Amino acid sequence: MRSVSFACGDHMPLLGLGTWKSDPGQVGSAVREAIRQGYRHLDCASIYGNEREIGAAIREAIANGEVTREQIWITSKLWCNSHGRDNVEPALRRTLADLGLDWLDLYLIHWPVAIRPAVGFPSAADDLLPPEDARLRATWDGMEAALDAGLTRHIGVSNFSIRKLQVLLQHGRIRPEVNQVELHPLLQQPDLVAFCRAEGIHLTAYSPLGSGDRPAQLKAADEPVLLDHPVIAAIATEHGCSAAQVLLAWHLCRGISTIPKSVSPVRLRENLAAAAIELTPTDLDRIAALDRGVRLVDGSFWLMEGSPWTLQSLWDEP
Repeated sequence: MRSVSFACGDHMPLLGLGTWKSDPGQVGSAVREAIRQGYRHLDCASIYGNEREIGAAIREAIANGEVTREQIWITSKLWCNSHGRDNVEPALRRTLADLGLDWLDLYLIHWPVAIRPAVGFPSAADDLLPPEDARLRATWDGMEAALDAGLTRHIGVSNFSIRKLQVLLQHGRIRPEVNQVELHPLLQQPDLVAFCRAEGIHLTAYSPLGSGDRPAQLKAADEPVLLDHPVIAAIATEHGCSAAQVLLAWHLCRGISTIPKSVSPVRLRENLAAAAIELTPTDLDRIAALDRGVRLVDGSFWLMEGSPWTLQSLWDEP
């Protein structure tokens, strides 16, 4: 499995298993099967509500001698109700307790959006705190302190724009090492990709297959179905593989890590096999022409009436 390397010598496998939307009662079995098949990168988050089951599966695999802790790259994320310098370490310790681990490989700020500490997910505008660069800087101070304490080996962010990355780059003594964002052929974000590469920030692509199974309230009625795109289907036919494998291979060919979710052993195996597919320069040109700037997870769930956030302030786009 190809990987990206960090300055300290650590390596993160490019293809991982995402666990968003993986239901309790299913996610543990999926993690066990993924590890048996050779996955060595697991992407988690406290807000997914399944880290205890994931942790039990990891510990079982280790106890059975299938893998060591050092051989698995485990990412988790700081939820929005734990922004602020003094809130990061307690949140990370709760995640470690749920996972049954002593340390993470990577801890990310899940969103640049802050909500009130007692709120799990906002239901009214008053649950949201206004956008403030000072709060982002304070949260990053807490991330650096968690790294210093040995609770995680690497720190980064998720859903951060170029401008918000610049806030941290100008402020912090430790640079963000990863930015996890929505990336796929319909949302290629070339400016962000170029910026992160220039700054040595690794990118991880979420929703690489179009996230067709996300909750209905997060879908637009007329949104495109990425897996059905005729260009992707044609390339898949030419390579004798599936559309999903083409989409994953596209990221891997560009050195971008990606975290497709599945609980099906067959799909897990198919996704892992995408690492062996080599797209041609012509394939890459055909896919590059598909960019439409279509966000499937556009953050509109932060924008209830009276919200201090707008899509412009969230993504810093015109």
